[in-house]
Amino acid sequence: MLNMKTRYAIRALQHLASRYGDGPVPIDEIAEDRRIPRKFLTVILSELSRSGLVLARKGRSGGYVLNRPPDELRLGDIIRITRGSLALVPCASRFNHVPCDNCVPESTCELRLIMLAVRDATAQVLDRLTLADRPPRELHL
Repeated sequence: MLNMKTRYAIRALQHLASRYGDGPVPIDEIAEDRRIPRKFLTVILSELSRSGLVLARKGRSGGYVLNRPPDELRLGDIIRITRGSLALVPCASRFNHVPCDNCVPESTCELRLIMLAVRDATAQVLDRLTLADRPPRELHL
């Protein structure tokens, strides 16, 4: 499940993608348009800036811009940066693997095998979609 920070980050980045090439976008515009609490958005944009996804421009005409074109920013990467993993359980994470507490050995855990398959299928979709994509009402996989 996506946490609110990740959902807000994607919404903010989608807004910046829609304004790509127009110059810096004020934080108040992003917050209002995407219905994100401004204080939380400040923290999120700061984190996205540190990760290199956005650039912050200071001053009167300042704001935020994407650091790369929207078609180079994949949803899977954005989720990994903001959430840490695409996996639903920590033992199925490829890059942030953590054994589950109170579980059977991983080599015999059937649930882990299912979650690995779910993670891989999720990655196939999210690593294909970019901020430039406009998904149809129904996403045909």
